[in-house]
Amino acid sequence: MEKDKEKNLGITAKKDKDFSEWYVQAILKAELADYSSVKGCMVIRPYGYAMWEKIQAYFNKRLNEIGVKNAYFPLFIPESFFKKEAEHAEGFSPEVAWISNREEERLAVRPTSETVIYDSYSKWIRSWRDLPLRINQWCNVVRWETKAVKLFLRTREFLWQEGHCVYETKEECDKETLLMLKEYQKMSEELLAIPVLIGRKTEKEKFAGALYTTTFESLMPDGKALQMGTSHNLGQGFAKAFGISFLGKDGKEHIPWQNCWGISTRLIGAVVMVHGDDKGLVLPPKIAPVQVAIVPITFEKDSKEVLKKAEEIKSSLNEFSVELDEREYNPGWKFNYWELKGVPLRIEIGARDIEKGQAVLVRRDTGKKEAVKINDVKSEVKNLLDEIQKNLFKKAEKFLNESIVEVKTWNEFLKAVKNRKMAKAAFCGEIGCEEIIREESEATSRLVSPEEKAHGKCVRCGKEAKVVAFFSKAY
Repeated sequence: MEKDKEKNLGITAKKDKDFSEWYVQAILKAELADYSSVKGCMVIRPYGYAMWEKIQAYFNKRLNEIGVKNAYFPLFIPESFFKKEAEHAEGFSPEVAWISNREEERLAVRPTSETVIYDSYSKWIRSWRDLPLRINQWCNVVRWETKAVKLFLRTREFLWQEGHCVYETKEECDKETLLMLKEYQKMSEELLAIPVLIGRKTEKEKFAGALYTTTFESLMPDGKALQMGTSHNLGQGFAKAFGISFLGKDGKEHIPWQNCWGISTRLIGAVVMVHGDDKGLVLPPKIAPVQVAIVPITFEKDSKEVLKKAEEIKSSLNEFSVELDEREYNPGWKFNYWELKGVPLRIEIGARDIEKGQAVLVRRDTGKKEAVKINDVKSEVKNLLDEIQKNLFKKAEKFLNESIVEVKTWNEFLKAVKNRKMAKAAFCGEIGCEEIIREESEATSRLVSPEEKAHGKCVRCGKEAKVVAFFSKAY
Protein backbone atom coordinates (compact mmCIF):
# COMPACT_ATOMS: atom_id res chain seq x y z
CA MET A 1 0.00 0.00 0.00
CA GLU A 2 2.79 2.42 0.93
CA LYS A 3 4.62 1.63 -2.32
CA ASP A 4 1.44 2.39 -4.30
CA LYS A 5 1.18 5.71 -2.47
CA GLU A 6 4.74 6.59 -3.40
CA LYS A 7 4.28 5.47 -7.00
CA ASN A 8 1.05 7.44 -7.55
CA LEU A 9 2.21 10.68 -5.93
CA GLY A 10 3.15 12.69 -9.01
CA ILE A 11 1.09 14.22 -11.81
CA THR A 12 1.29 12.31 -15.09
CA ALA A 13 -0.33 14.92 -17.38
CA LYS A 14 1.57 17.94 -18.72
CA LYS A 15 0.01 21.35 -18.19
CA ASP A 16 0.77 22.57 -21.72
CA LYS A 17 -0.28 19.32 -23.41
CA ASP A 18 -3.45 18.21 -21.60
CA PHE A 19 -4.56 21.10 -19.45
CA SER A 20 -7.89 19.61 -18.40
CA GLU A 21 -6.38 16.34 -17.15
CA TRP A 22 -3.50 18.20 -15.50
CA TYR A 23 -5.97 20.40 -13.63
CA VAL A 24 -7.98 17.46 -12.30
CA GLN A 25 -4.87 15.56 -11.22
CA ALA A 26 -3.39 18.63 -9.52
CA ILE A 27 -6.52 19.09 -7.39
CA LEU A 28 -7.06 15.42 -6.58
CA LYS A 29 -3.44 14.53 -5.83
CA ALA A 30 -2.77 17.70 -3.82
CA GLU A 31 -5.90 16.82 -1.83
CA LEU A 32 -7.76 20.08 -2.37
CA ALA A 33 -10.99 18.33 -3.27
CA ASP A 34 -12.55 15.06 -4.37
CA TYR A 35 -15.52 13.90 -6.39
CA SER A 36 -18.68 13.05 -4.46
CA SER A 37 -21.07 10.14 -4.94
CA VAL A 38 -23.79 12.81 -5.12
CA LYS A 39 -24.16 13.63 -8.81
CA GLY A 40 -22.99 17.12 -9.72
CA CYS A 41 -21.30 17.76 -6.37
CA MET A 42 -17.78 17.81 -4.97
CA VAL A 43 -16.11 17.41 -1.58
CA ILE A 44 -13.78 20.18 -0.44
CA ARG A 45 -11.02 18.56 1.57
CA PRO A 46 -9.30 20.26 4.55
CA TYR A 47 -6.37 21.56 2.47
CA GLY A 48 -8.73 23.18 -0.03
CA TYR A 49 -11.08 24.48 2.64
CA ALA A 50 -8.13 26.10 4.43
CA MET A 51 -7.61 28.20 1.28
CA TRP A 52 -11.28 29.24 1.37
CA GLU A 53 -10.82 30.23 5.02
CA LYS A 54 -7.87 32.43 4.01
CA ILE A 55 -10.13 34.16 1.48
CA GLN A 56 -12.84 34.59 4.11
CA ALA A 57 -10.42 35.99 6.68
CA TYR A 58 -8.96 38.51 4.21
CA PHE A 59 -12.35 39.66 2.94
CA ASN A 60 -14.09 39.75 6.33
CA LYS A 61 -11.40 42.15 7.52
CA ARG A 62 -12.12 44.46 4.60
CA LEU A 63 -15.90 44.15 5.07
CA ASN A 64 -15.53 45.17 8.70
CA GLU A 65 -13.51 48.24 7.68
CA ILE A 66 -16.14 49.21 5.10
CA GLY A 67 -19.01 48.73 7.56
CA VAL A 68 -20.57 45.56 6.15
CA LYS A 69 -22.02 43.13 8.72
CA ASN A 70 -22.29 39.35 8.27
CA ALA A 71 -25.68 37.66 8.68
CA TYR A 72 -27.42 34.48 7.57
CA PHE A 73 -30.70 33.93 5.70
CA PRO A 74 -32.75 30.78 4.94
CA LEU A 75 -31.67 28.17 2.42
CA PHE A 76 -35.28 27.80 1.21
CA ILE A 77 -37.08 30.44 -0.83
CA PRO A 78 -40.87 30.46 -1.45
CA GLU A 79 -41.83 30.32 -5.13
CA SER A 80 -43.95 33.45 -4.71
CA PHE A 81 -40.81 35.45 -3.88
CA PHE A 82 -39.30 34.64 -7.28
CA LYS A 83 -42.46 35.67 -9.09
CA LYS A 84 -42.27 39.16 -7.61
CA GLU A 85 -39.32 40.08 -9.83
CA ALA A 86 -40.12 38.71 -13.27
CA GLU A 87 -36.76 39.25 -15.04
CA HIS A 88 -34.85 37.71 -12.12
CA ALA A 89 -37.21 34.72 -11.99
CA GLU A 90 -36.90 34.10 -15.73
CA GLY A 91 -33.11 34.36 -15.61
CA PHE A 92 -32.76 31.72 -12.91
CA SER A 93 -35.69 29.40 -13.71
CA PRO A 94 -33.63 26.75 -15.58
CA GLU A 95 -31.19 26.44 -12.65
CA VAL A 96 -33.54 26.26 -9.67
CA ALA A 97 -33.95 23.08 -7.63
CA TRP A 98 -37.48 22.85 -6.23
CA ILE A 99 -38.90 21.11 -3.17
CA SER A 100 -42.58 20.23 -3.43
CA ASN A 101 -44.83 19.97 -0.40
CA ARG A 102 -48.56 19.30 -0.58
CA GLU A 103 -49.32 21.53 2.38
CA GLU A 104 -47.27 24.55 1.34
CA GLU A 105 -46.17 26.38 -1.81
CA ARG A 106 -43.07 25.10 -3.59
CA LEU A 107 -39.72 26.07 -2.09
CA ALA A 108 -36.58 26.76 -4.10
CA VAL A 109 -33.21 25.66 -2.79
CA ARG A 110 -31.24 28.93 -2.76
CA PRO A 111 -29.60 29.66 -6.17
CA THR A 112 -28.97 33.22 -4.94
CA SER A 113 -30.58 35.13 -2.10
CA GLU A 114 -31.92 38.44 -3.40
CA THR A 115 -35.58 37.56 -2.94
CA VAL A 116 -35.45 36.05 0.54
CA ILE A 117 -33.15 38.80 1.82
CA TYR A 118 -35.23 41.61 0.36
CA ASP A 119 -38.36 40.24 1.98
CA SER A 120 -36.61 40.87 5.32
CA TYR A 121 -35.37 44.28 4.18
CA SER A 122 -38.99 45.33 3.51
CA LYS A 123 -39.63 44.85 7.26
CA TRP A 124 -36.40 46.42 8.51
CA ILE A 125 -36.21 49.62 6.45
CA ARG A 126 -38.55 52.45 7.44
CA SER A 127 -36.57 55.68 7.43
CA TRP A 128 -33.53 57.31 5.86
CA ARG A 129 -31.92 56.70 9.26
CA ASP A 130 -31.90 52.95 8.47
CA LEU A 131 -29.72 53.57 5.41
CA PRO A 132 -27.28 52.64 4.11
CA LEU A 133 -27.92 49.01 5.06
CA ARG A 134 -24.92 46.80 4.30
CA ILE A 135 -25.17 43.04 4.90
CA ASN A 136 -23.17 40.04 3.65
CA GLN A 137 -23.58 36.32 4.07
CA TRP A 138 -21.23 33.37 3.55
CA CYS A 139 -23.25 30.36 2.46
CA ASN A 140 -23.82 27.57 -0.03
CA VAL A 141 -26.00 27.85 -3.14
CA VAL A 142 -27.47 25.27 -5.49
CA ARG A 143 -27.85 25.66 -9.25
CA TRP A 144 -29.23 22.62 -11.02
CA GLU A 145 -27.31 23.30 -14.20
CA THR A 146 -24.69 20.59 -14.54
CA LYS A 147 -24.11 16.88 -14.11
CA ALA A 148 -20.46 16.93 -15.17
CA VAL A 149 -18.41 18.31 -12.28
CA LYS A 150 -15.53 20.67 -13.00
CA LEU A 151 -13.83 20.82 -9.62
CA PHE A 152 -14.18 24.29 -8.09
CA LEU A 153 -15.39 25.71 -11.42
CA ARG A 154 -18.82 24.21 -12.03
CA THR A 155 -20.80 22.14 -9.55
CA ARG A 156 -24.45 22.03 -8.56
CA GLU A 157 -23.62 23.17 -5.04
CA PHE A 158 -20.86 25.63 -4.23
CA LEU A 159 -19.77 28.04 -1.52
CA TRP A 160 -19.75 31.80 -1.91
CA GLN A 161 -20.33 35.14 -0.26
CA GLU A 162 -23.07 37.49 -1.34
CA GLY A 163 -23.30 41.09 -0.21
CA HIS A 164 -26.61 42.97 -0.36
CA CYS A 165 -26.72 46.71 0.32
CA VAL A 166 -29.44 49.39 0.24
CA TYR A 167 -28.92 53.15 -0.34
CA GLU A 168 -30.87 56.38 -0.47
CA THR A 169 -29.52 57.46 -3.86
CA LYS A 170 -28.28 56.08 -7.15
CA GLU A 171 -25.01 57.98 -6.67
CA GLU A 172 -24.28 56.12 -3.42
CA CYS A 173 -25.21 52.81 -5.02
CA ASP A 174 -23.02 53.44 -8.06
CA LYS A 175 -20.10 54.44 -5.86
CA GLU A 176 -20.22 51.35 -3.66
CA THR A 177 -20.94 48.96 -6.52
CA LEU A 178 -17.62 50.08 -8.00
CA LEU A 179 -15.98 50.09 -4.55
CA MET A 180 -16.76 46.38 -4.05
CA LEU A 181 -15.49 45.54 -7.53
CA LYS A 182 -12.20 47.26 -6.73
CA GLU A 183 -12.02 45.45 -3.38
CA TYR A 184 -12.29 42.19 -5.31
CA GLN A 185 -9.57 43.30 -7.70
CA LYS A 186 -7.33 44.19 -4.77
CA MET A 187 -7.98 40.85 -3.08
CA SER A 188 -7.25 38.92 -6.28
CA GLU A 189 -3.98 40.72 -6.85
CA GLU A 190 -2.77 40.93 -3.23
CA LEU A 191 -3.95 37.56 -1.87
CA LEU A 192 -4.23 35.27 -4.89
CA ALA A 193 -1.46 36.93 -6.95
CA ILE A 194 -3.81 36.90 -9.95
CA PRO A 195 -4.08 40.02 -12.15
CA VAL A 196 -7.57 40.79 -13.43
CA LEU A 197 -9.44 43.03 -15.84
CA ILE A 198 -12.40 44.99 -14.47
CA GLY A 199 -15.34 46.51 -16.33
CA ARG A 200 -19.03 46.19 -17.11
CA LYS A 201 -20.83 43.23 -18.61
CA THR A 202 -22.79 43.73 -21.82
CA GLU A 203 -26.60 43.80 -21.73
CA LYS A 204 -26.64 40.17 -22.84
CA GLU A 205 -24.32 39.02 -20.07
CA LYS A 206 -25.58 41.12 -17.16
CA PHE A 207 -27.19 39.59 -14.04
CA ALA A 208 -30.90 38.85 -14.36
CA GLY A 209 -32.82 41.79 -12.90
CA ALA A 210 -29.83 44.13 -12.59
CA LEU A 211 -29.57 47.67 -13.91
CA TYR A 212 -25.99 46.82 -14.82
CA THR A 213 -23.29 44.29 -13.86
CA THR A 214 -19.60 44.86 -13.27
CA THR A 215 -17.10 42.01 -13.33
CA PHE A 216 -13.48 41.10 -12.66
CA GLU A 217 -11.99 38.47 -14.94
CA SER A 218 -8.71 36.80 -15.71
CA LEU A 219 -7.42 34.58 -18.49
CA MET A 220 -6.39 31.04 -17.67
CA PRO A 221 -3.35 29.35 -19.29
CA ASP A 222 -5.59 27.36 -21.67
CA GLY A 223 -6.90 30.58 -23.22
CA LYS A 224 -10.29 30.56 -21.46
CA ALA A 225 -11.48 33.47 -19.34
CA LEU A 226 -12.73 32.91 -15.83
CA GLN A 227 -15.33 35.21 -14.33
CA MET A 228 -13.84 35.61 -10.86
CA GLY A 229 -16.73 37.56 -9.34
CA THR A 230 -19.29 40.29 -9.97
CA SER A 231 -20.78 43.44 -8.46
CA HIS A 232 -24.25 44.52 -9.61
CA ASN A 233 -26.26 47.73 -9.39
CA LEU A 234 -29.79 46.34 -9.07
CA GLY A 235 -31.48 49.70 -9.53
CA GLN A 236 -34.90 50.03 -7.87
CA GLY A 237 -36.63 47.01 -9.42
CA PHE A 238 -36.24 44.63 -6.50
CA ALA A 239 -37.20 47.36 -4.00
CA LYS A 240 -40.44 48.02 -5.90
CA ALA A 241 -41.18 44.31 -6.20
CA PHE A 242 -40.68 43.64 -2.48
CA GLY A 243 -42.21 46.83 -1.14
CA ILE A 244 -39.00 48.32 0.23
CA SER A 245 -39.40 52.03 0.86
CA PHE A 246 -38.25 54.66 3.32
CA LEU A 247 -39.37 57.98 4.69
CA GLY A 248 -36.86 60.56 3.45
CA LYS A 249 -35.47 63.62 5.16
CA ASP A 250 -38.07 65.60 3.19
CA GLY A 251 -40.89 63.69 4.91
CA LYS A 252 -41.86 61.91 1.66
CA GLU A 253 -41.86 58.20 0.76
CA HIS A 254 -38.92 57.07 -1.43
CA ILE A 255 -37.78 53.89 -3.20
CA PRO A 256 -34.17 52.97 -2.32
CA TRP A 257 -31.37 51.76 -4.61
CA GLN A 258 -29.71 48.37 -4.15
CA ASN A 259 -26.61 46.47 -5.12
CA CYS A 260 -25.29 42.95 -4.63
CA TRP A 261 -21.83 41.43 -5.12
CA GLY A 262 -20.22 38.00 -4.79
CA ILE A 263 -17.26 35.67 -5.14
CA SER A 264 -17.11 31.89 -4.81
CA THR A 265 -14.81 28.90 -4.32
CA ARG A 266 -14.00 29.05 -8.03
CA LEU A 267 -11.23 31.43 -6.93
CA ILE A 268 -9.41 28.34 -5.65
CA GLY A 269 -9.63 26.82 -9.13
CA ALA A 270 -8.16 30.02 -10.55
CA VAL A 271 -5.16 29.80 -8.18
CA VAL A 272 -4.52 26.22 -9.30
CA MET A 273 -4.73 27.04 -13.01
CA VAL A 274 -2.79 30.30 -13.03
CA HIS A 275 0.18 29.30 -10.84
CA GLY A 276 0.48 25.49 -10.98
CA ASP A 277 3.11 23.57 -12.95
CA ASP A 278 3.87 19.99 -13.96
CA LYS A 279 4.92 19.12 -10.40
CA GLY A 280 1.60 20.25 -8.94
CA LEU A 281 0.32 23.33 -7.14
CA VAL A 282 2.35 26.51 -6.74
CA LEU A 283 0.61 28.50 -4.02
CA PRO A 284 1.09 32.19 -3.28
CA PRO A 285 2.29 32.41 0.35
CA LYS A 286 -0.65 34.56 1.48
CA ILE A 287 -3.20 31.89 0.59
CA ALA A 288 -1.08 28.79 1.23
CA PRO A 289 -2.39 26.64 4.13
CA VAL A 290 1.23 25.61 4.76
CA GLN A 291 3.78 28.33 4.00
CA VAL A 292 6.93 26.44 5.04
CA ALA A 293 7.66 22.70 5.13
CA ILE A 294 10.69 21.54 7.11
CA VAL A 295 12.20 18.27 5.90
CA PRO A 296 14.82 16.79 8.26
CA ILE A 297 17.39 14.62 6.49
CA THR A 298 18.19 11.96 9.05
CA PHE A 299 20.17 8.78 9.51
CA GLU A 300 19.78 6.53 12.51
CA LYS A 301 22.93 7.76 14.25
CA ASP A 302 22.07 11.47 14.04
CA SER A 303 18.27 11.54 13.89
CA LYS A 304 17.73 12.91 17.41
CA GLU A 305 20.13 15.81 16.90
CA VAL A 306 18.66 16.71 13.49
CA LEU A 307 15.05 16.51 14.71
CA LYS A 308 15.88 18.67 17.71
CA LYS A 309 17.37 21.37 15.47
CA ALA A 310 14.40 21.11 13.10
CA GLU A 311 12.04 21.66 16.05
CA GLU A 312 14.05 24.72 17.08
CA ILE A 313 13.75 26.15 13.58
CA LYS A 314 9.99 25.49 13.56
CA SER A 315 9.58 27.26 16.91
CA SER A 316 11.44 30.29 15.60
CA LEU A 317 8.96 30.54 12.69
CA ASN A 318 5.81 30.73 14.81
CA GLU A 319 4.44 33.72 12.88
CA PHE A 320 4.20 31.52 9.77
CA SER A 321 2.25 28.35 8.98
CA VAL A 322 4.91 25.63 9.25
CA GLU A 323 4.86 21.82 9.00
CA LEU A 324 7.71 19.65 10.26
CA ASP A 325 7.65 16.43 8.25
CA GLU A 326 8.76 13.60 10.53
CA ARG A 327 7.07 10.82 8.52
CA GLU A 328 9.03 7.70 7.70
CA TYR A 329 9.51 8.37 4.01
CA ASN A 330 12.79 9.11 2.30
CA PRO A 331 13.67 12.81 1.82
CA GLY A 332 13.17 12.67 -1.97
CA TRP A 333 9.59 11.49 -1.55
CA LYS A 334 8.93 14.27 0.95
CA PHE A 335 10.39 16.87 -1.43
CA ASN A 336 8.00 15.71 -4.17
CA TYR A 337 5.07 15.64 -1.74
CA TRP A 338 5.47 19.25 -0.61
CA GLU A 339 6.11 20.38 -4.18
CA LEU A 340 2.85 18.72 -5.22
CA LYS A 341 1.04 20.54 -2.40
CA GLY A 342 2.46 23.84 -3.64
CA VAL A 343 4.11 24.85 -0.35
CA PRO A 344 5.97 28.08 -1.13
CA LEU A 345 9.15 27.33 0.81
CA ARG A 346 10.94 24.16 1.89
CA ILE A 347 13.65 24.01 4.53
CA GLU A 348 16.09 21.10 4.44
CA ILE A 349 18.25 20.35 7.47
CA GLY A 350 20.68 17.46 8.03
CA ALA A 351 23.72 16.62 10.17
CA ARG A 352 26.15 18.24 7.71
CA ASP A 353 24.05 21.41 7.70
CA ILE A 354 24.14 21.51 11.50
CA GLU A 355 27.94 21.21 11.42
CA LYS A 356 28.04 24.23 9.12
CA GLY A 357 25.47 26.12 11.19
CA GLN A 358 23.10 26.40 8.23
CA ALA A 359 19.84 25.21 6.67
CA VAL A 360 18.92 24.98 2.98
CA LEU A 361 15.91 26.99 1.77
CA VAL A 362 14.21 25.93 -1.48
CA ARG A 363 11.69 28.11 -3.33
CA ARG A 364 8.69 26.37 -4.92
CA ASP A 365 8.18 29.01 -7.61
CA THR A 366 11.72 28.91 -9.05
CA GLY A 367 13.30 25.82 -7.46
CA LYS A 368 16.23 27.96 -6.35
CA LYS A 369 18.19 26.61 -3.34
CA GLU A 370 19.99 28.81 -0.86
CA ALA A 371 22.11 27.90 2.19
CA VAL A 372 21.29 30.23 5.07
CA LYS A 373 22.83 30.58 8.51
CA ILE A 374 20.43 29.12 11.07
CA ASN A 375 20.34 32.42 12.97
CA ASP A 376 19.18 34.15 9.76
CA VAL A 377 16.48 31.63 8.79
CA LYS A 378 13.57 33.61 10.24
CA SER A 379 14.40 36.88 8.46
CA GLU A 380 15.23 35.08 5.22
CA VAL A 381 11.96 33.12 5.29
CA LYS A 382 10.02 36.39 5.59
CA ASN A 383 11.97 37.96 2.72
CA LEU A 384 11.59 34.94 0.45
CA LEU A 385 7.86 34.58 1.07
CA ASP A 386 7.40 38.23 0.12
CA GLU A 387 9.51 37.70 -3.01
CA ILE A 388 7.56 34.58 -4.01
CA GLN A 389 4.22 36.39 -3.65
CA LYS A 390 5.45 39.26 -5.85
CA ASN A 391 7.12 36.98 -8.39
CA LEU A 392 3.98 34.89 -8.92
CA PHE A 393 1.93 38.02 -9.55
CA LYS A 394 4.48 39.46 -12.00
CA LYS A 395 4.62 36.19 -13.92
CA ALA A 396 0.82 36.01 -14.15
CA GLU A 397 0.58 39.69 -15.10
CA LYS A 398 3.07 39.19 -17.93
CA PHE A 399 1.01 36.27 -19.26
CA LEU A 400 -2.25 38.26 -19.13
CA ASN A 401 -0.78 41.30 -20.87
CA GLU A 402 0.78 39.18 -23.60
CA SER A 403 -2.48 37.29 -24.12
CA ILE A 404 -4.60 40.35 -24.99
CA VAL A 405 -4.67 41.02 -28.73
CA GLU A 406 -6.23 44.16 -30.20
CA VAL A 407 -8.06 43.21 -33.39
CA LYS A 408 -9.49 45.34 -36.18
CA THR A 409 -11.06 42.74 -38.51
CA TRP A 410 -13.19 39.66 -38.10
CA ASN A 411 -10.43 37.41 -39.43
CA GLU A 412 -8.02 38.83 -36.84
CA PHE A 413 -10.67 38.19 -34.18
CA LEU A 414 -11.08 34.54 -35.19
CA LYS A 415 -7.32 34.05 -35.33
CA ALA A 416 -6.85 35.50 -31.83
CA VAL A 417 -9.52 33.26 -30.31
CA LYS A 418 -8.17 30.21 -32.12
CA ASN A 419 -4.71 30.98 -30.71
CA ARG A 420 -6.14 31.04 -27.17
CA LYS A 421 -5.90 34.81 -26.81
CA MET A 422 -8.34 37.41 -25.52
CA ALA A 423 -9.54 39.62 -28.37
CA LYS A 424 -9.97 43.32 -27.69
CA ALA A 425 -12.27 44.87 -30.27
CA ALA A 426 -14.65 47.67 -31.17
CA PHE A 427 -18.21 46.40 -30.65
CA CYS A 428 -21.71 47.64 -31.39
CA GLY A 429 -23.07 46.27 -28.10
CA GLU A 430 -26.16 44.71 -29.66
CA ILE A 431 -27.40 41.37 -28.32
CA GLY A 432 -28.03 39.93 -31.80
CA CYS A 433 -24.49 40.66 -32.93
CA GLU A 434 -23.10 39.18 -29.74
CA GLU A 435 -25.04 35.97 -30.35
CA ILE A 436 -23.60 35.72 -33.87
CA ILE A 437 -20.08 36.24 -32.50
CA ARG A 438 -20.58 33.35 -30.09
CA GLU A 439 -22.03 31.05 -32.76
CA GLU A 440 -19.17 31.68 -35.18
CA SER A 441 -16.21 31.82 -32.77
CA GLU A 442 -17.36 30.18 -29.49
CA ALA A 443 -16.16 33.37 -27.80
CA THR A 444 -18.28 35.43 -25.42
CA SER A 445 -17.95 39.02 -24.29
CA ARG A 446 -16.11 39.11 -20.99
CA LEU A 447 -16.36 42.82 -20.20
CA VAL A 448 -16.58 46.29 -21.64
CA SER A 449 -13.59 48.56 -21.08
CA PRO A 450 -14.43 51.24 -18.47
CA GLU A 451 -11.89 53.71 -19.86
CA GLU A 452 -11.51 53.42 -23.62
CA LYS A 453 -13.94 55.01 -26.05
CA ALA A 454 -14.90 53.15 -29.21
CA HIS A 455 -13.91 54.42 -32.64
CA GLY A 456 -14.88 53.05 -36.02
CA LYS A 457 -17.03 50.04 -36.85
CA CYS A 458 -18.04 46.91 -34.95
CA VAL A 459 -15.60 44.07 -35.53
CA ARG A 460 -18.37 41.70 -36.61
CA CYS A 461 -21.41 43.51 -38.04
CA GLY A 462 -19.79 46.72 -39.29
CA LYS A 463 -22.23 49.03 -37.53
CA GLU A 464 -21.01 52.02 -35.58
CA ALA A 465 -19.08 50.77 -32.54
CA LYS A 466 -20.34 51.93 -29.13
CA VAL A 467 -17.85 50.23 -26.79
CA VAL A 468 -14.45 48.53 -26.62
CA ALA A 469 -15.02 44.97 -25.43
CA PHE A 470 -12.92 41.93 -24.55
CA PHE A 471 -13.90 38.52 -25.96
CA SER A 472 -12.62 34.99 -25.41
CA LYS A 473 -13.75 31.48 -24.79
CA ALA A 474 -14.71 31.02 -21.16
CA TYR A 475 -15.45 28.59 -18.35
